[in-house]
Amino acid sequence: MLNTPLQQSPYLLEQRQFPFEDMRELASQVDQTYIDIASKVNKRTIGTFAVNFPIITGNSWFLKGQPNKQQTLRQVYPFTSATPINHGINWNTVSLISPLSYGSYTDGTNWYGVVFGNNQALANQVSFYVTPTQIVIIQNGTAPAITQGYIVLEWVSQF
Repeated sequence: MLNTPLQQSPYLLEQRQFPFEDMRELASQVDQTYIDIASKVNKRTIGTFAVNFPIITGNSWFLKGQPNKQQTLRQVYPFTSATPINHGINWNTVSLISPLSYGSYTDGTNWYGVVFGNNQALANQVSFYVTPTQIVIIQNGTAPAITQGYIVLEWVSQF
């Protein structure tokens, strides 16, 4: 049997036959069932988004062919202008800023996406990039005004 990350996906059997005559076998099967459920639940993506502190996402990354997984952390950063945001991430522990980083903002009426991009202004867009100390927001002059927004930043950490 192969032991690859693909085969370790969090899939649970939908049905299981438990022995009812042998209590020892039943106890063993119930123990194994609990282990299966706990391990599968712990491998799923965690849908918690917090502003004040990073949350473990449950996503696993195997970078450079490493056998050990690295977790991603997620944190939400509110903003009300294109002023850079100090992210407070220990940059020495960052292996990767995840492409799953994104954002949205409003001009008070409509909501728009914020593109995780580069350090060049995009026509009619608000974008951002990340430095070792800040999230830098770039607002093109033709983009709608920013009154409120959120950037969701995910990074692979060696914590």
